[in-house]
Amino acid sequence: MTSTREAMVGAAAQLLDEGGVEAVTLRDVGRLVGLSHNAPYKHFAGKEALLAAVAARELQGLHSALSESPRAPLRTVLHDYIDWALRYPARFKLVFGPWTIDSDELAEAATLTQSSFLDLVATAQADGALPPGDTVRLASLLRALTHGAADLALAGHMNGEGKGNASPAELVDDLLGYLRDATAGK
Repeated sequence: MTSTREAMVGAAAQLLDEGGVEAVTLRDVGRLVGLSHNAPYKHFAGKEALLAAVAARELQGLHSALSESPRAPLRTVLHDYIDWALRYPARFKLVFGPWTIDSDELAEAATLTQSSFLDLVATAQADGALPPGDTVRLASLLRALTHGAADLALAGHMNGEGKGNASPAELVDDLLGYLRDATAGK
C-alpha cells in the first residue's frame, strides 16, 4: 500500500515530467492525491523539500538497479542511465541540479548510488574490463562522459546523425572501447 507521502512524491514526479520544476506546487500535489490544500505541509516543509524527496526517489531507483544486478555489464548500466535521462529529462536535471537545502534522504540516496557505481567499476577493473588505477577517478570519468553526453543530447547538441556524429550511447561505447584497448595493451 502506498503511503500518503509516497503518493505525493509520485504526484510531484508526474507534475515535474509534465511541466518542469515550475509546475510542481504543494497545492497541485495535494489536489492530485486528494488532500486538502494544507495537508502536504504535514509531510514537506516546502516545495524544495518535496523536490528533494523526488530526487532521492530517483537516485534510490538508480541504486536499486545497480544493486539488483551487481555483475551487470558496465555498458548496460551506462546505457540504462542514458535511457533514464532521455526518458525523464526533468528528473535528470532535478537530481543533478543545484540544491539550497540539506536533505538527509537525498544525501543518503546519493551516497548509496555512488557507492554501488564505484563497486561496479571496481568489479570491472578486477575482471580486466577496465584498466587498474584510481577507481573513484575512473568512475568519475565514466559518469562525466555519460552524464555530459546525455545532457548534450537533451539540449539538441548531440545525435548520431549530426551534431557530435554520435549518440550518447555510442560515445559510452567508444570510451569503454578505448579503456578496454588500454587495458589490453598494458
